[in-house]
Formats: sequence, structure tokens, C-alpha cells
Amino acid sequence: MAEDLVLETWDLQCERNGREHRTAQMGCQQLVVRRGQPFTITLHFSGRSYEEGVDKLAFNVETGPCPIETSGTRSHFAVSDFPEESSWSAVIQQQEEGSLSISLCSPANARIGRYSLTLETSTGYQGTSCHIGDFVLLFNAWHPEDTVFLQEEDERREYVLSQEGLIYQGARDYITSTPWNFGQFEEGILSICLDLLDTNPKFLRDQNRDCSRRNDPAYIGRVVSAMVNCNDEDRGVLAGRWDNHYEDGMSPMAWIGSVDILKRWKKFGCQPVKYGQCWVFAAVACTVMRCLGIPSRVVTNYNSAHDTNGNLVIDRYLNETGEEARHSRDMIWNFHCWVESWMARPDLAPGYDGWQALDPTPQEKSEGVFCCGPAPVKAIKEGDLQLKYDTPFVFAEVNADVVYWVVQSDGTQKKSTHSSVVGKNISTKSVGRDSREDITHTYKYPEGSEKEREVFAKAEHETRSLREEEEGLHLKIKLSEGANNGSDFDVFAVINNNTDTERVCRLMLCARTASYNGTVGPQCGMKDLLNVTIGPWEENRVPLRILYEKYKESLTQDNIIKVVALLTEHQTGNVIVAVRDVYIQNPEIKIRILGEPMQNRKLVAEVSLVNPLAVPLNKCVFVVEGTGLTDGQQIKELEEPVEPQAVAKVRLDFVPSQSGLHKLMVDFESDKLAGVKGYRNVIIAPQPK
Repeated sequence: MAEDLVLETWDLQCERNGREHRTAQMGCQQLVVRRGQPFTITLHFSGRSYEEGVDKLAFNVETGPCPIETSGTRSHFAVSDFPEESSWSAVIQQQEEGSLSISLCSPANARIGRYSLTLETSTGYQGTSCHIGDFVLLFNAWHPEDTVFLQEEDERREYVLSQEGLIYQGARDYITSTPWNFGQFEEGILSICLDLLDTNPKFLRDQNRDCSRRNDPAYIGRVVSAMVNCNDEDRGVLAGRWDNHYEDGMSPMAWIGSVDILKRWKKFGCQPVKYGQCWVFAAVACTVMRCLGIPSRVVTNYNSAHDTNGNLVIDRYLNETGEEARHSRDMIWNFHCWVESWMARPDLAPGYDGWQALDPTPQEKSEGVFCCGPAPVKAIKEGDLQLKYDTPFVFAEVNADVVYWVVQSDGTQKKSTHSSVVGKNISTKSVGRDSREDITHTYKYPEGSEKEREVFAKAEHETRSLREEEEGLHLKIKLSEGANNGSDFDVFAVINNNTDTERVCRLMLCARTASYNGTVGPQCGMKDLLNVTIGPWEENRVPLRILYEKYKESLTQDNIIKVVALLTEHQTGNVIVAVRDVYIQNPEIKIRILGEPMQNRKLVAEVSLVNPLAVPLNKCVFVVEGTGLTDGQQIKELEEPVEPQAVAKVRLDFVPSQSGLHKLMVDFESDKLAGVKGYRNVIIAPQPK
């Protein structure tokens, strides 16, 4: 009888497997692999070598607190001659004196998460079992059988592997981009993302069921969407706040990455981190999804409707001076960010695979929980509102109509002829480039087209009369040149009379500081002209000067001034409304790189900004971070105030740990000027061998 086979040591080959599975950036401390793709481990025996036919080898893999074969959270499988597609398998690759290389492979629909791996050896009737390690299994966008499979390599690079990106903000007429450090491979982030899954209420309610559903990216997306906000008392990651009072936390505009937020959440025992707004919620969800292997991107919708009663009409009530006459829960946000994740939807009829909208910003409850999605973008475009999940809500965000009612002094309401359209310039970062990709066409057919009419009929949404009366009066608000923070600027009401007769009107122009979610602050400019005469086929431009003195105290960190124009025709009593959001530009942050950028060699960056305001800036701070560059955040405080027109400047040194293209991201904070962002692409040469 052969003596027992004795396992002496083993090697999970973290580095080699990490390279092959594109997880090497998560470090070599633990084995991280993607589902459906083989990985290799090596076993070393003492005494004698493995003999085929004499020795039997089998493995156990288990995930979750209550692993069961029938739930797909446990598998027992013997070493066989060829891999098995639909279940876990182990195949001997090569045998050398005393050692054995074995290729293990999970099915492409395996549950993702933390696994333990046990080896069972038996010779004759004698058997021993040995726990040889733990590993993490992720989704695999490179595997054609995985539900998150993405065809193009450059897209997989951008949406799974890229740790930095741009998020679009500002206003529809002035789109700005802000850099963001997703950092999904930074040290500790994978562990935090897995902890997030184990903190979610569905797991706490039924651990077996939750773990058994972790093979489904739609399920994971829904859990992540709920867990990124804390509105369900579910120990979620971020607390939202929109009232410009952020003293007991971080202002949402100050963050430049998800890593800091996720680490704070973990460090303080899963207490919500203060504070987030839509792009912060979306960016953190994007980090978690990319970390778990699901291709994801942050998208921005301009003039985004928040339709609380589901009638696809947003009613706004203004008094004759352009102020909100009564509060409506329906809002128009300047912009709103959510996440799109790429996956097949086998739970739906064919045709809805691809990008799915997920919105972690807490707005409405879905199945009793503050989460939204995944809603197939294709279903939104086609008006298939019955499809899971939350398609009507996202459909309204991009398609609702806005109707302005002017409430006159006697209480009567007059419907304005202008209905502004929502869902404009839907934007995301381009693949492989720092430019904006417009994806509006993936959400909606061209306005006024036959297809749009069909979709609206299906969605029971009245087709808006797009043909604005060619004749009659037209009203627009225009901006002369850029509006810079610290400066005065002009806006113009432009009135066109496309008729053969002279018209006499009252023009009311009013400017107010505003937040990006549509709420307005105090007035910072006003003009009321009782008799404006516009001759036949004439254009009239009426300027309104907006003074820094007037807006400086109430301008929020969203840097938006909302200008409302009301034109009332004396003869008919008809009212035309025009609204424009003016974005107040912050100064540019300049970043100079001094020296030759090379891996593992010190590099110096000089970061500066000119104070554009007429007052000194106090408590000035630069925060700098960049994946592969800075090893976390560097915070540089300036000791002296920065006088008007003077330069705030700091130098910092760092040692880049990774070669390739990276973004050095900067945030500037002070008492009078905050949330100013800048970035620079830096190409780091590899360390010479």
C-alpha cells in the first residue's frame, strides 16, 4: 500500500494570476481572479510525488457564511482530465519532482466574492483535508459567457480598469468637467467593496439567498445603488445634503475621489460619510462596480427632471416678478449624474442587454428602498416603462415637459407659451480620451421625429408641440462673454417680433444665485421695463448688468446664477418665459511638473492659482491625489492669506509607483473660493531595468 501523500507547501501564484486576470494592481497580498478564466496554483509534496491512479485530489470552494451546493455557494470537484464549462473544475497542467501545477476554473456564472479553498488528498481509504488559502472572485468582462462581457478591449480598459476619469457638471450652455479618482484598485478598496455587500440589509435578512444571487450583476447593481446612500438607515456610505451647510463634514464639492470616502466609511464603523451630492454618489457607485468587475461609467443629464407624481409634466409657478410663487416637489436639476453599467439582462425579453442606468442618489423609493435601477437604457429610449427596474423614473428625468405658469396679482394663472425641454447633452467621458462623448441619442430619438411620437404614445406621454409658433414673439437670454468669479458681467434678454405689427410688452428680468438642484437664493440683479416696443420683424436686446458686489455673498459652490425673463404682451396678456443658468467660472489651477517623470523616482509638482476676487482668501488649502502617483492624498495648507490678484502657490514632491499615463488631481479650498478643481496628465516612464 502506497504511503500517504503529504502536502508540504503550496503557492497560489498571486502575481502571475493577477497579471493574467488583470487584477495585479490590487497587489500581490491576496489572490484575485475573474470568473470563467483558469488560474494556476502549485502544490509541493514531501516524501513522494503525486501518482495518477493511486492518489485522488479534490477541491472545495466556499463563499459566504452558509455555503450550500444548491445555492451555488459551495462546490466540491475532483481533479479531472479536461475543464468543465458549466461548473468548477481542476486540471493538472504539469508535474515535476515533488510538485504539481493545477489549473482551477470557475464557471462564467459563478457567485462573486470571497472564497476559501481547501484541498482533499486521499490514497486508498486514507484522506486528509487542508485549507490552502482564500481568494476573491470577480466578474469578467473579458469572458464571452459572462453576463458583463464587453466586446471591445479599449472599452474594457476604460470602464473596468481605468482608475481615473472626468465627470461633467456646470450648466447645459456651459459644460464643465471635474477630474475624479475612482481608485478601485487602491489598497484596501476591494475589501471595503466586499464589506459593503455584507453590510447590505438583504444579506443581513437572508445570508444564503443574498450570497446565492451574487452571480447576477443586476442584483449587485441594485444593492450597490441602495448602499451608496444612507437614507434607509442601512449603514450606507454617504449622507446627502443640498442646503449649503456642510460645516460638520466635507462639502460635496471638495471631494476629488472615491478612495477617501470609502476609507472613511470603513474607518468609522460604516457610519455615513458627510456629504454627497449626485456626482459623488454616482462616482462612488462607479468605483464599487468597477472594482467588482462590472463595466461602469458616470453620465450627466442636463436639465434633469425630478417628476415626483409620475405625470411626466413638471409644473413651475412664477409670480409676475419671476419668483417662485408656490413650492412644487417636482424639480428641474441643472444637471444630474447617475451610473451606467454594462450587462446582459436575461431576466427580460431579448433586446435590453447593454448599458443599464443605476442611480444611487436618494430621490424616490423603489420596492421600499432608496435605490434606482438597473433600468435598460434601450427601454428608456423605446418607452418600455413596464420593464425592471424603475424605468418610468429615468424616462421622466430625460423626457418630462416643463410648463411655466405665471400667477398674476389677482391669483389667476396664465400658462406660458414656452415649454423648456429636459434631457439635454447627456454626457460621459470618451473612451481613452479626455473629451466629452454625447450619448443623448442612446436615451431618446430625435425631437419631433416620427419615432419620438411612437415612443411617447407607448409611454402615454403627450407629444409636445415642438413647432413653436414661427410667428409671434420669441424670447431668449444670451450671455455676452464668459462670466468670471469676482467680475461683473452682462446678460441680455433678446426679443424677436416675427409679425407684421408692432408689439408693446412689459419685460421683467431677474437674476438669482442658485444651486444645481434648482433651488434659488437671493436676487442679485433685476430690471422691470413696463413698456418695451418692438417693431415688426425687429430684434431688441435688453441688457442686465450683474455685479459681483451683489452675488458674492450668496453664490453657492455650484457657481450658478439663474436668470428668468418674463415678457407680457399688453394687448393679449400672453406671457413668455425664458430661463437660463449662467455658470460663474472659477480661476484655472496651473500644474507644472518639474523634472523627468519616472517610476520610483522623486517628482516635484508646482500647483498655483490666481485669486480673482477683490478680497483676500484665508485658510487656503491644496489637496492633491493621483492613482499610481501620490500614495494617497497630500494636503498643503498656506500659512498666509492670498491677497486679491496674488498667486497661491505650493510645491509638493511624490514618488510615482506605477508607469504609464496618470492624472494628478488638485482641489483648492478657502473661505471665499472653494471646490476649485484642476488636473494634469502625467506620463511616467518605467524604471530602467
